[in-house]
Amino acid sequence: MPCICTVLGLLAARGTIAFLGYRVYFDRKRHGNPAFKLRLREKRRAQQQKAEGRGIQLWDPAKNEKLQLFLQEVRMGELWLSRGEHRMGVKHLRNALLVYGKPQEPLKVFKHTLPPKVFEMLLLKIPLICQTHS
Repeated sequence: MPCICTVLGLLAARGTIAFLGYRVYFDRKRHGNPAFKLRLREKRRAQQQKAEGRGIQLWDPAKNEKLQLFLQEVRMGELWLSRGEHRMGVKHLRNALLVYGKPQEPLKVFKHTLPPKVFEMLLLKIPLICQTHS
């Protein structure tokens, strides 16, 4: 007389095999359907065009060049500040703000990251930025 565990195991195995067979059969039938292939192609084209549209917005060589220059000036400013040369550090941070174009956004970050003395020195340079940027 077979054990109940063995019977339940065989039933579970048969059920699993039947379920997988069902999935494979209908998956092949779905993939063989020409309408499915057409919808899949259209969906992929739409996603590709959407990604290309976002890529064009993100990848603008002029903006990328400005961003690289901004980051380089910020790095140089940080380097000078770490060496204790506050005037040179402020000079490079001012150049970074000048390249960025909208000094309000980076100033918010600088306010929280720079020492108060250095931030005040930078704020004194803001009128110069506004004059040279106009």
